[in-house]
Amino acid sequence: MRSKSFEGMACSIATALEAVGDRWAMLVLRDLMLGLSRYDDLRKSTDITNATLTDRLRQLEQTGLVERRLYQSGPDRYEYLLTPKGRDLSLVIQALAQVGDRWRLQQQAQPPMRFVRAQSGTPLRLALVEEESGRSVPFSELRVEAGPGADDLTRWRLSKLAAQARTPATAPGAD
Repeated sequence: MRSKSFEGMACSIATALEAVGDRWAMLVLRDLMLGLSRYDDLRKSTDITNATLTDRLRQLEQTGLVERRLYQSGPDRYEYLLTPKGRDLSLVIQALAQVGDRWRLQQQAQPPMRFVRAQSGTPLRLALVEEESGRSVPFSELRVEAGPGADDLTRWRLSKLAAQARTPATAPGAD
């Protein structure tokens, strides 16, 4: 059973989720981001069924996140590469890894991979930064407000947040 489409929602998160689809697609995108590109490698890395992998690759291609490219003829074999739109999701994958690492550490499990600077090997992490200055901003200073593309539902959602006198940073569980 297919879920309700997010198409037409005035929500940037819904737009990205509509393109991605589901958790299996995120793991395929993770592997493509890491440099795997061939079907057999993607299958081995994710332990996904052939039918599911074929479906997700087709979906990711249709939404413009992945490009299928012929690398061998007779029999035809294809590799799958991230498009610029697909590479945009690298930040989301890194953010999910950062959250997953934090949760794993709470269970005394070490991170299975690290994001590091290529030249130095220095570990990297995602952070909130001011758009103009590039200065780091603590999560406790985050506030969400309506943008120029906000619709009535978005403004209502944000008014509920304001009415409760909470920012996302002061919501329960936010550190």
